[in-house]
Formats: sequence, structure tokens, C-alpha cells
Amino acid sequence: MNVSISITAIASISPLGSSLKEIWENYKSNEHFLSKGVFGETNEWAGFLTDEAAQEIAHLKASDTKYQDLDNSVLYAIYASRKAVLAAGWDANHNFGINIGSSRGATALFEKYHEEFLEHNRTGTLSSPTTTLGNISSWVAHDLQTKGPEISHSITCSTALHSLLNGVAWIKSGMADQFLVGGSEAPLTPFTVAQMKALKIYSKEEGVYPCQALNLDKTKNTMVLGEGASIACLEKGVHENSLAVIAGVGYATEILKHNISISSDAQCFQRSMKMALGDLNPDTVDVIVTHTPGTIKGDSSEIKAIEKVFCSKKPALTTNKWKIGHTFGTSGMLSIELAILMLQHQEFIAVPFVESQKIENQEIKTILVNAVGFGGNAVSILLTR
Repeated sequence: MNVSISITAIASISPLGSSLKEIWENYKSNEHFLSKGVFGETNEWAGFLTDEAAQEIAHLKASDTKYQDLDNSVLYAIYASRKAVLAAGWDANHNFGINIGSSRGATALFEKYHEEFLEHNRTGTLSSPTTTLGNISSWVAHDLQTKGPEISHSITCSTALHSLLNGVAWIKSGMADQFLVGGSEAPLTPFTVAQMKALKIYSKEEGVYPCQALNLDKTKNTMVLGEGASIACLEKGVHENSLAVIAGVGYATEILKHNISISSDAQCFQRSMKMALGDLNPDTVDVIVTHTPGTIKGDSSEIKAIEKVFCSKKPALTTNKWKIGHTFGTSGMLSIELAILMLQHQEFIAVPFVESQKIENQEIKTILVNAVGFGGNAVSILLTR
């Protein structure tokens, strides 16, 4: 079924802020938005919400007694969803579907309840319902008073883009005309950071840029975690308020050879990018927003995949992880947001410490967005104006 689908609104909350104007201004800066925080007994780099954004979440949590027992991953999703739906002009009468995923879900809350269990051999009444992964979409649906369907899932770091895939499938099937999709992640806990450090991928960089995402000359891993949510409104057709049109989607999964690895030339990305491009000439892609988490193998494998698909004419490459860290399941939708902002403002956001092709006096028409998670779950989304 050949159905046009567009993104009519997008909203987020992240270390870049919570309004598209603020986010765009921060993207144009060569500064990063990472800072040191205490995790257990050590200080580590992380991408925390801005003070103003954190205050907004605190106000949301205090606004309803039921919300006081929710994890930040749920609160972030509610906050960003409210803003996205408002911008799109939706209300409960539209009866839209919801698919918001998370790699980790209620991280801090789960750890809190588990610590209480270890200490007292019992846990709180709400420990189960408030830590289920479906908690995110169901509470967003409750807050927005929509009747569903509501879907939650975890497909590691490509979760948000898999949500977009699901929304596209529902709309193309004719089962829905509108879908709210995205990801939410609140992983900044001592245990989660310790997990990344155990993999030997967390940044120990003390230079100007703690996360060296997209820098292929780095000699050590520099991944940094970040938190936030990003939510988009998908609608059937192309409308006056359409921010971008979804011109292609692609997905692929590699056969596991190791718990966290993908092939050296990211065959999953090669397949997902080719699927997203379809019959389109690769030369027409102006920009790729890469997944590049800041690890040596992760970054280099994706770039090798891009070189194999795009051959001699590689598009301009960029990423936002050097600015805000890796937000796990949210990261793909934050990359979609960056792509939409570049399409809107017709300005390429470069990575300051990486030599990349500049886009000068050239219209940005087509952007490819990549995401991949543990196990080689790659997704590629092609956006046009």
C-alpha cells in the first residue's frame, strides 16, 4: 500500500533543553552539554537534563498524586508527549495509537525496589506495576486520555526508531491514521554506569570533548550516557504542518556472534540503509545522522557500512552523541529531531572535532537517520522535506 506518512510534530526533553528553539540554538554551539556527576564512589561524565527541564519534570511529578510513584522514564515520556500532541493539534478525540519504547525502562525505580527487597526481604505494593515496560505507553495514554492502542517495547538502542517503524506499519495497514511514537530513557544510575564501565566502553576522556563520537582517529572508547525522551506525531498524508515526510524505512538484524558486537562493516546497517533507500539513488542523500556511540568498533563499523553503500559520494555525516551522550532507547528519535531541525533551518550541524564534508550553498533535501542496538538491531529512516 503506497501511503504517504509525515511527521507533523516532534518534542523532546534532554540535556539540550525542552523547546525546539532552545534545542536548535544549542545545536549551533560547538559546546557539549555533558558534565561530571557522582555515580557510586566515582565521578563520571553524563548528559543530565538542564536545571530548567529537571524543574519541569519535578512540577509534573507533583501535579498528580499518582505520578509521584512513577519512574523518570515515564515522566519524561508524559512531558514530551504532551508537547508533541499540543504542537500537532491532536486531542483525545483523534484516538491515536501510542508506541513509546525504552531500552532500560524504570531503571532507578527498579533499583530502588530491589535494594529495599535485599534489605527487608519484601518490597513495596507498587513495585511491580510501576516497573513494567508497558508502564510508559499506558501512562502516556492515561495522561492524554486516548483509547489506544498502546504499545511498549525494548529493542535496545534502536528502540525509538522501531517505534517509528511500528507507527508506519499501523498507518500503512489502514488500522490507524495517527500514531505517537518515540523513546524515553532515564539510565543515569550508579548500577547502569557500572554496567557500561564493565564493558570497557565508558569515557575516561578529560579533554575538551569527553565523547568522541564519529572521530575515527580515537584510540580509546568514549561512550557517555545521557537521559531524556523524544516523541513524534505521525500522520497519514502530507499536511501544511508536516515537518518532514518519511520517504523510506529499513531494518535488519545480524546473527549474534557476541553479546554486544556487530560485524566490522556493520552488515545490518548496510541492509537497513539499502532498504530505506529503495530505488532512490544514494547520491541524492545529503546528510546521514549516524548512530556512532563513541566506541572504536561501533563508530568504525558504521562508517565502513556507509562507505560500502554510498561508495565514492559519501554524504555529510553528523551525530549528537558528543553533545548529549547516548540516551539508549531514546537516541534514534533525538537523531530524527536533529534531522528535522536541519531540514527546517537548512543548516548542517557539524561535529567540531571531526573533518566532515561541509554543506555550503546547498539545499538539504534528504537525510538518512541510523540507529542500532546490542545484537545488531539496525534501523534506518529516510526523511525528506
